[in-house]
Amino acid sequence: MTAQISEKEREEIRLREVLAEIHKQKEEIFAKSGDIKQSVLHLRKDFWDDVTVNLENTDEMVETQASIRQQAELLSERERSHGQLHAQLSRLEQLEDSPYFGRIDFKEDGESREEIYIGRASLTDESGYDFLVYDWRAPISSMYYDFGLGPASFPTMDGDVEGNILLKRQYLIERGDLKGMFDTGITIGDQLLQRALGGQASTEMKSIVSTIQREQNKVIRHERKKFLVVQGVAGSGKTSAALQRVAYLLYRHRGTLNEKNMLLFSPNELFTSYVSEVLPELGEENIQQTTFMKFVDRNIKELKVESPFEQMEYVLTQEGDGNYAVRRDHIAFKSSAQYKGILDEYLEWLQDQGLIFKDLVFRDEPLVRAEEMASFYASLNKELPIINKVNLLTSWLKDGLEELKEKELFEDWVSEELELLDDDVITEAYHKLQEEDEMEDFYDSGAEERYLRERIVEEKVQPLIESVEELTYMDLIATYKKLLTDWSPKGELPDNWGALCLFALEQMDQGWLTWEEATAFSYFSDEIIGSSANRSIRHIIIDEAQDYTAFQMAYLTHIFPYTNFTLLGDINQAIYVETEADNPLSKLAGERVERITLRKSYRSTKEIVQFTKGFAPAGDMIETFERQGNLPKLLQTNKVKQVDLVRREIQEFLHEGHETIGLVCKTKAEADYLQRELSPLIDTVQVDERSKEFTKGVSILPIYLAKGIEFDAVLIPDASKDVYREEDRTLFYTACTRAMHELTIINPGEWTFFLEEADPKSYEEGS
Repeated sequence: MTAQISEKEREEIRLREVLAEIHKQKEEIFAKSGDIKQSVLHLRKDFWDDVTVNLENTDEMVETQASIRQQAELLSERERSHGQLHAQLSRLEQLEDSPYFGRIDFKEDGESREEIYIGRASLTDESGYDFLVYDWRAPISSMYYDFGLGPASFPTMDGDVEGNILLKRQYLIERGDLKGMFDTGITIGDQLLQRALGGQASTEMKSIVSTIQREQNKVIRHERKKFLVVQGVAGSGKTSAALQRVAYLLYRHRGTLNEKNMLLFSPNELFTSYVSEVLPELGEENIQQTTFMKFVDRNIKELKVESPFEQMEYVLTQEGDGNYAVRRDHIAFKSSAQYKGILDEYLEWLQDQGLIFKDLVFRDEPLVRAEEMASFYASLNKELPIINKVNLLTSWLKDGLEELKEKELFEDWVSEELELLDDDVITEAYHKLQEEDEMEDFYDSGAEERYLRERIVEEKVQPLIESVEELTYMDLIATYKKLLTDWSPKGELPDNWGALCLFALEQMDQGWLTWEEATAFSYFSDEIIGSSANRSIRHIIIDEAQDYTAFQMAYLTHIFPYTNFTLLGDINQAIYVETEADNPLSKLAGERVERITLRKSYRSTKEIVQFTKGFAPAGDMIETFERQGNLPKLLQTNKVKQVDLVRREIQEFLHEGHETIGLVCKTKAEADYLQRELSPLIDTVQVDERSKEFTKGVSILPIYLAKGIEFDAVLIPDASKDVYREEDRTLFYTACTRAMHELTIINPGEWTFFLEEADPKSYEEGS
């Protein structure tokens, strides 16, 4: 007992020494920061006093410009230094609360034993050479996650360093106090993980680097292949690991990679907000984030685009619609790699002919007719890519507009507008000429008149130049429609190709682009007029990748050919029918692909995981984590009593202290109904596709907006067989696995049949 106490005392002494060093470094930064801040304020205040301004002749002007540049560079350097000190201070303040969370004692072969403490960021002593704490992303820290006691190694530029881990310890430090310490073996100790997972769900995802598991660490540090595909069961920590991977890559390639070179595709705006604090917690700036909807929509100006959630709602609720069967076929075919192949064939044909243009109109009269543009396009080298030919056509049109400026200068319409000019405009022209005319002939009325005429013509022609630069002279919609009307693909087509084309045309004629068509149209647009996508992106992370179609993935890999990808998803949660058989998690293969599978579910209690395994599409691949809780409840009722039972269960969750409660519905229509019924009785927040923040309390939302989110307690209000059918198995599984601690399922009818596949011992029934 005495040895254990003395060991803890030794650790507490060491902790106080580290905290003292942090405090000392903070004081030094405060002093430096204050001096630099005063210097910045002085430079800003006296900027022009310290610059020699002389514009008498060319030499003096050059000297003045050099003086201004020197002063600006000095100010910029001081502001940059102040920013760096602020970043260092933020890092120290993070460490002050909990300087480290782990320790390994490592004995390199032939060397003495070394104590290695691991935390969120590195900390050295005043010399700058001795590490008091190693950043969790450092190569030496990888041993903490990858090895137990015994032989271990870590990579360096000179090869692997090998030795033995003699001790592996975890710490629980809060507000600078050592609350506990645990010696552990092969994996990160369950005590710390139990504590992290047993608390309340947060409205923002938290990064818990102290509990990274070995398989998650493989995801974080992988760098070998272009594509990293992570199949992770619900609650396996794949999203958190991916964001920690971002932090690792930014640390590992600090000089060549920054947050602007990385892009995260989120499933919806709510999720984007939910994960927004993870990277700042790790001391990194947030990377660029978007949704695939936003990415596609950037190319589509004249049509309203259906959202993926509107498409989903249609599929789930509109079976009685007369177009339902053809729409389902349309979704499947337009989402396929086969349709991309047809588009590629059509684009190849368009290299020679077929592009449709709009007249370029000047003063209500055609200036360049569409037929003239088509003729110029057809005259170009047939081997040139479409984009190159479009660029040449654009240059030709712009040259013609520059000639038009000179040609129109002395036309009657210009003279008429000249006579109508205000005195203020004429006075402005006079002063402008006075400033620019070195020959001092600004009293020349001819020069003044020409200037005014040029200005009048410029105002009329400039919008045309901008229009040409924006390529609005091209009729992309009409050109795309031609694919569906006046052109026949060579390859095999669906039997109902004509019906699919007619459906698409009807939608576009109404100013509407279905979600499945939007990807195809955006790709088509990029191939003709060039992509506006950020070419500096070097790494893309796609969350919920199982919901991406074959066409969507092919589009992204085509437009970012030199970019590395991390794809995260779960085949058990593939909620879009057209992606289930052909999603990138199962189909992407080859030498450039690395696959990692995360089988253990940490989010939910053991009881909830055991229950959902019974009906999950691939339940045998799911492993449970030993965190105990209550059995899921299955409550039978009827339609009349359903809402009252839902309200009662929510109130019970609140009474038990649960802060985030998800009322997870199959559809938006169901969520709308429950919001109307419950809002007079209980405080609720309805989440829709426009929602940008996840709040505490009771949230009512459709399953497809709950992706990636977790709640303390989840209530499913209707699990009857009329609501959940076989094709909805993944939807139901997704809904159930949002729950961390409690799951209640209500049935106002006859239970959905796949609940019969759940182990009867894995739930309790009631009413």
